[in-house]
Amino acid sequence: MIKNLPKSRIEIELTVPWSEWEKQIVFAVNEIGEEFKFPGFRPGKAPRSLVEQKVGKEMILNRAAEKAIGKSYNNFISKEKISVIGNPQVEIEKITENEDLIFKAITAVMPKISVKSDYRLGIKKINEEYSKKKFEADEADVDLELDKLANSRVKLITVRRPAKNNDNLEIDFTVSVDGKNIENGESKNHSLVIGKGVFIPGFEDNLIGMSENEEKEFKLAFPVDYYKKDLAGKTADFKVKVNLVQERQFPEINDDFAVAMGNFKNLDELKKNIKEGLEHENKHRIKEERNVQYLDEIVKNVDGEIPDALIADETKRMLEEFRAQIQSTGMELDKYLSGLKKTEGELKAEWQPQAEKRIKSALALKEIAKLEEVNIDTKEIESEMNKTLQYYRNVKDFEKNVDMERLYSYTKGILENDKVFEILEKI
Repeated sequence: MIKNLPKSRIEIELTVPWSEWEKQIVFAVNEIGEEFKFPGFRPGKAPRSLVEQKVGKEMILNRAAEKAIGKSYNNFISKEKISVIGNPQVEIEKITENEDLIFKAITAVMPKISVKSDYRLGIKKINEEYSKKKFEADEADVDLELDKLANSRVKLITVRRPAKNNDNLEIDFTVSVDGKNIENGESKNHSLVIGKGVFIPGFEDNLIGMSENEEKEFKLAFPVDYYKKDLAGKTADFKVKVNLVQERQFPEINDDFAVAMGNFKNLDELKKNIKEGLEHENKHRIKEERNVQYLDEIVKNVDGEIPDALIADETKRMLEEFRAQIQSTGMELDKYLSGLKKTEGELKAEWQPQAEKRIKSALALKEIAKLEEVNIDTKEIESEMNKTLQYYRNVKDFEKNVDMERLYSYTKGILENDKVFEILEKI
């Protein structure tokens, strides 16, 4: 018997005939017999009477019931094709030897959701708004990119004159507050460009006019909104020595510059390439922004409750993604959270609304794919899978360890979503 409960949970009541769960008692006796020593008997070979005398009848019945319940529950779930989430909460209703075993299991299941047809009106408005957006790059955009390229090819010429704006300097410096050096407040031969504004306001201004080997001391206050709260608004003492002053010479942007940048015959060809690249990036960015709005609109029109177990799984996945992101910067998550004075549990609690939205988005896209009868050809899926395998071909034992069934399912899902977004574009 199945009873529906709130938040996509079900209660299942099952009966295991005595003829079936009686067999589990034998296994339970042997298993417990292996855990304890019984003189004169090999492990697992002691008779039930001795085992029962040692641990009690209740332990034997509970162990047998646990095995019988697991088998009965799994067979029922498989037979009824129920997509369960996580482990069930089991309550034994009746456990008596020589009688049928009765139990209840409460478990979360994949939620059944529906998407209101109203979502199409919202999608239509989004498409109307984005049809007005331009992704073309103008001459000013191209010139800005050319300047960036020129900056990447700048030559540093050592000069014997006072430093001025846009010069590159190598400096030694110390920063102290109340007579003590702050964390990371000391560096040797530190390179900086005057005018980039990397340091706090006023620091680079104090370097203008300084020459090689010149030293200087000055005071500056950290901004009141400085990201390190213990320094915000405080006055610090700075000691600086200039080791090197270098003038930054920019290449002239002409045909020779274009040729030096790669396979370009002249500056016009380089500009054309930059323009096409910018327009491709703009088009991709606008598409991503629009897809986010699509999902926001769809989620607003989703009917259905998301089980807590699914949200817990998603927040756990989000935490692992975040951990990998933090580790890529060279920092450990524990240290990062310590700085925020938060625990992993608090972080996951904050992410619950976002996790629920992510789940609803994924389920809604699947539901729309069904409604729109989106079908992905097996050959198309296999072709994309091969691209993935080819991309990771240099990763040791990748193909040997990859779960092909999972990769197939993941690839199919990605292609289905792409098709759904294509359909949404046409509304």
